[in-house]
Amino acid sequence: MKPYWPILAAASVGIQVGAAMVATRFVVAESGPATLAMFRYAIGALCLLPVLWWQRQPIRFARRDILPIAGLGIIQFGLLIALLNFGLSLIPAARAALLFASFPLLTMIVAALLGREKLTLNKSIGVLLTILGVALALGERLLDPAGGTGFLGEAAVLLAALCGAICSVLYRPYLQRYPTLPIGAFAMLASVAFLLLLSIPEGLFAGWAGYSAQGWVAVLFIGVSSGIFYAVWLWALRHASPTRVTIFLGLSPVAAGLFGALFLAEPLTLPLLAGLAVLLLGLWLATRPDAPAGRQVGQ
Repeated sequence: MKPYWPILAAASVGIQVGAAMVATRFVVAESGPATLAMFRYAIGALCLLPVLWWQRQPIRFARRDILPIAGLGIIQFGLLIALLNFGLSLIPAARAALLFASFPLLTMIVAALLGREKLTLNKSIGVLLTILGVALALGERLLDPAGGTGFLGEAAVLLAALCGAICSVLYRPYLQRYPTLPIGAFAMLASVAFLLLLSIPEGLFAGWAGYSAQGWVAVLFIGVSSGIFYAVWLWALRHASPTRVTIFLGLSPVAAGLFGALFLAEPLTLPLLAGLAVLLLGLWLATRPDAPAGRQVGQ
């Protein structure tokens, strides 16, 4: 397999996350955040199940692995989303996006602490440049005080990024043990059960009629793309180091800015383009091959 395929897969996921952010902004006023997340991953799981049936890949794990895989799904899709939405209710979206861009930096630190990969100069500089690129792209919006209540919201977003980083590292042993699609489908189904409980206070069973036709199109896009690209994400994690995969999430806020300009008539600014250039430089540095002594299995 060509070494650039996992990189291309991770980049496509970063772009999809940005597109899903734009679609979420379009429809979030018609739904509660937990209800929208529940629909997102329920639709995503339903997209994976027919593929599992067609490929004759049953969801079958060793008994000792069932709870850990389910727990990773609940943390990544349930707890992470709940913390992120809570943070977004307290601080501006631009500031939250920059804080969440620490995801690959946290992944690199967690992976190093657990002995899963070594810190290298290229990776470290590349990760920091991606965060700088996001900061440049968001520009003056980072200083917008509207909606900010300080430490609590920022801590929630950072904790959400830490949840994602831990999951990205801990998934790897199960991805080496089992095919990608069964893990993705089972993790999503576990998160749907968790999100269903959070959705009930939002009026889940009474609020379906509140979606417009365009809202349902947005929900279907978010759900279908999440299902497909989550499988792509796990495949990338299986074939490349967690840091090299998660760093491409830095593309998501910039991609959201570009898609927002195309579909929501949001302004396309010079800082956004400058941030994209710095971010791409960071990605190039972080994905350059390490020296032979620093290489890890799967990199």
